[in-house]
Amino acid sequence: MNLSLIALFVWLVAANLAAMIPSNDNHWRRAYVLMGTGFPLLVWIFWENPWWVGLLALTAGMSVLRWPVIYLMRWIRRKLGA
Repeated sequence: MNLSLIALFVWLVAANLAAMIPSNDNHWRRAYVLMGTGFPLLVWIFWENPWWVGLLALTAGMSVLRWPVIYLMRWIRRKLGA
């Protein structure tokens, strides 16, 4: 197991711990921090590992940050006029 995958597992544990702490803004501030740290981590994982490991990491990140993904898909649908 290389360092990028260890960093992914640390990110996943930190994301789950951050979700357990009560928040006044429905965890959006934490989601922005997780997105800001998760994107470079995802690039690093795609760089060091096979493409299917990167896709698994992307899927894991999307499952943790599902509401930002849902809002992004809704925004794209509105922009496309569907």
